[in-house]
Amino acid sequence: MKITMKWLWRGSVAMAACGLAGTAGAQTFPAKAIRIVIAYPVGGGADFTARPIAQKLTERWGQPVLIDSRSGGNAMIGADHVAKSPPDGYTMLLSASSEVSLNVVLFKKMPYDPVRDLQPLTMIGTTPPLLLAHPSLPVKSVRELVALARAHPGVLNYASIGTGSPQHFAGELLKTTFRIQMTHVPYKGAAPALIDMVGGHVPIGLVAPTTAVPHVKAGRLRALGVTSAQRSGSMPEIPTVAEQGAPGFDIVQWYALWLPAKTPKEVADKLHGEIVRIIQTPEFRQRQQEVATDVAPSTTEALGAYQKASIEKFRKIATSASITPE
Repeated sequence: MKITMKWLWRGSVAMAACGLAGTAGAQTFPAKAIRIVIAYPVGGGADFTARPIAQKLTERWGQPVLIDSRSGGNAMIGADHVAKSPPDGYTMLLSASSEVSLNVVLFKKMPYDPVRDLQPLTMIGTTPPLLLAHPSLPVKSVRELVALARAHPGVLNYASIGTGSPQHFAGELLKTTFRIQMTHVPYKGAAPALIDMVGGHVPIGLVAPTTAVPHVKAGRLRALGVTSAQRSGSMPEIPTVAEQGAPGFDIVQWYALWLPAKTPKEVADKLHGEIVRIIQTPEFRQRQQEVATDVAPSTTEALGAYQKASIEKFRKIATSASITPE
């Protein structure tokens, strides 16, 4: 009994020491530069979202917070780098949907497991693909588009920014939800897709609103709906697909922050509290609305649950659309 009690006492002392070490680590964090890794080129949506967060953290903590662009590999290069970085809070990933959910469905093998190897920090915001039609097409709503597609099965083509993008999956969900036939025409980005849509070469398309709204305002394209569950805060006049005959329809591009798995809770909590404070400021919300992103901070638990639900949603759509992993 004495031996048992002695080891129990030693164990409790060791546990207490670990707790004190964790608290001390959080109190001294950050003691050096922090990197926010994005898996996309500089100048895109992830970069635009990351920079004001980095600036405010630098001002708050007096340590440089740097943007580290590691693009390529379907956004897996940057995410893999973070997944394999030391779990000390000094390396974060600012992700879009692909590297943390969509790629699980699109690829048989990934260099990292986004659920196992990345630790959720907080959701930042969501932006819905915009369903568009050329003005020459005799439709002004989703219901009219569905009626036209059913009257002419397989005749309509729809553009997206690329195979496996949220826009592509939104188009496939549209087809299965309304039981219509349309042919997917993938482009390498929004710019070439919009050129052909404005030119009338592809009558329907799904594109991020940032690049599409100027064409809508100029009358070159017609907005039929957004694919999010609720109307976008930056485009409240555009109805959702859900309210036009498809309850539950919800596909968005989303941005979130992640840490390497096993980052100490005290450090993660400190990062979470400060970053949520930043992204809830009117200044940040206004900046995000300029690119049609609705700010939506979350708990770490809610982000983890959303990630898993997103993977399952995309997996079901892929199965229905016969999209097979590479």
